[in-house]
Amino acid sequence: MLARAVFASAFVVFTTGAAFAATEKSDPSAAEIQQIIQKFAANESAFAKARENYMYRQTARIQEYDVSGGAGGKFERIDEITFTPAGKRLERAVRAPVPTLRMIQMSAQDEEDLRHVLPFVLTSGEIDQYYIRYLGRQMADEIPTFVFAVKPKKMEPGKRYFTGQIWVDDKDLMIVKSYGRSIGILKKNEDQQFPKFETYREQVDKKYWFPTYTVADSTLYFTGQTVRIKQTVKYEDYKQFGAESTITVGGEASDPTAPTAPKK
Repeated sequence: MLARAVFASAFVVFTTGAAFAATEKSDPSAAEIQQIIQKFAANESAFAKARENYMYRQTARIQEYDVSGGAGGKFERIDEITFTPAGKRLERAVRAPVPTLRMIQMSAQDEEDLRHVLPFVLTSGEIDQYYIRYLGRQMADEIPTFVFAVKPKKMEPGKRYFTGQIWVDDKDLMIVKSYGRSIGILKKNEDQQFPKFETYREQVDKKYWFPTYTVADSTLYFTGQTVRIKQTVKYEDYKQFGAESTITVGGEASDPTAPTAPKK
């Protein structure tokens, strides 16, 4: 769950679309909302730059199901983001069994989403590319947040975008959770569907909020075929390049095929 301090935790899927929780704090004015957007975008820019100096492990899993609920094939890949002694950043697969997916397949857009859209970051250089609309205040677990709806103003061929909602910590002014889907311009007659997902962050080094877990459970409607997929992505073992200690965030994710435990 979200927390200001780093600790092992069990992640709980938030109910999306629920009414915003009433709080004693009043909503910011229109001018204050614009200031909040500018400040959190600047903080996200600093975070994106800082994340480039961190090593971590990323574990992605996908399980497919047919229309009757029968389990199909799987996809799994574990990547490590590391550095050479000279400081060059490397991404290498440490486990990549042959996928057994039968009803779907990973596309170039899926690979791009895995790297950049699922761990969504909205920087100062990108806010002008998005419509950003303030929705209100909401408690994301125990964290008071500002909630914004975001969607791209214009899409360019070959680029991937995020559309959905983001939860911004009202103290640190950084994204702590995002919910939505990836979108982009596809080629004519290209039958691709992309699931809705939720990404959660936790605080690392008592400063930046790093993505630690993404979960998706969606039914995808292709031409002549319906497929349900469950997807999880874990980001763990964060360690700053050159640091002596490893920062482990998040608990062990459950089997993506297992039902989600209800929030207590």
